[in-house]
Amino acid sequence: MPKLKAPFFVLAVIVTILILLMPPREGLSSQGQAALAVFAFCFILWTTGALPLSVTSLLAIALLPLLGAMDAGKAFSLFGNRAVFFILGAFILSAGLMRSGLSSRIALIFLRRFDRSPKLLLSGIILSCAFMAMWMPAHAVAALTFPIVLEIASALRLEPRFSNYGKALFLSMAWGCVTGGVLTLLGGARNPLAIALLRERYHLTIGFTQWTLSVFPIPCVLLVIVHLLVFKFFAPEIDDVRAARDLIESKVSELGPMSSTEKRVLVIMVATIGCWVFLGEHLGLAPIAILGASALFVARAIDWHDVERYVNWGVILLYGGAISLAAALELTGASRWLVESFLKSHHLDPFTFVAVIGFISIVLTEAMSNAAVVALVLPIAFEIGETVPGVTPLLMVFAVAVPAGLAYSLPIGTPPNAIAYSARYHRIRDSVKVGVLLNLTTLATFLVVARFYWTKIGVF
Repeated sequence: MPKLKAPFFVLAVIVTILILLMPPREGLSSQGQAALAVFAFCFILWTTGALPLSVTSLLAIALLPLLGAMDAGKAFSLFGNRAVFFILGAFILSAGLMRSGLSSRIALIFLRRFDRSPKLLLSGIILSCAFMAMWMPAHAVAALTFPIVLEIASALRLEPRFSNYGKALFLSMAWGCVTGGVLTLLGGARNPLAIALLRERYHLTIGFTQWTLSVFPIPCVLLVIVHLLVFKFFAPEIDDVRAARDLIESKVSELGPMSSTEKRVLVIMVATIGCWVFLGEHLGLAPIAILGASALFVARAIDWHDVERYVNWGVILLYGGAISLAAALELTGASRWLVESFLKSHHLDPFTFVAVIGFISIVLTEAMSNAAVVALVLPIAFEIGETVPGVTPLLMVFAVAVPAGLAYSLPIGTPPNAIAYSARYHRIRDSVKVGVLLNLTTLATFLVVARFYWTKIGVF
């Protein structure tokens, strides 16, 4: 464990012990006290990164029965939640897209249509990344697009740290991935995790189409804002991108005609998405995802080595711990005790409450994994929401998961930001000065959509 991280682990252990040893509190059972101790332990480790997120989640599953918060059978069985298998299937489908080269072909063909001027090329990067992040995890899109953008910057002879256009290229890549990733259930782990927590507590769910229809105004507005702010703060110092155009053309030529493997992957992907849209509510999203992933193996478009290479197993492990922890907080009454202890003298109206929850999610997601934000904030939001008239469980899912997915300022906030920063074409202050504006715009857009759109479609 790195020296700078060790104190945080020690702090987590001390806080956990102190909570376990504190005198009994009225309305809080011993099981609830143990659940709060595990929650505090995970909160400190998730926010500080003292341990990998997945390791902290595994510890949560182990600590819940060890400390008496939950029966071992129940704690470990929650790892089999259907959301875990949905995201596993989605990851395998994403692996098929990358392994076959279809994702690279889509990105290059998209960029080819936007290579006539510096601003158009930036638009191409933003929109292509946003589009692909609708169907693949945003971090995978960033990893796929990064070498292409890096070669474009090199071909244009842009100077790292000093070229405005270089900064714009990589920030456009990151922010396109981030913005597009909230539009469907495939753009990141936080969305399926939020739905899993909803199902576990209320036996409700949100379909693939319902999610997209509810959320789409937010990324649509934010994509426009991203364009405007990138153009304003990073005005291109070049006016000729012919070198980039030649590079894209050569890469498209190298790909040649679409291979039979690419065609098979395309057919399977389109069929899977079609089933999610039209049959998701009847068959369930997870079975469809697993069937689609299995079809890739049947069609010999992928093998298990590809899955081991491309699937983010850490995210899969994160799910089990997050769902178990949320269930423990609810079943033991710990979350209700926590809410009642801090909100006895506060009476929030629904809109103010949604604004506060959205703001907290946006702030936290700049410092920690967005899936961890959902795991920590949503169970408490559910509990508080039950005390606020007019707030529904569905509203709480959107109020936490959507803002939690929109980290624009810091590299630590989300993998696309970190991948973009690794190119060393921009400094942290470059992303922060514009990212903060995007954060504020995100909150404003979120609140306008909640007030005027979600009230019309029955979410609010």
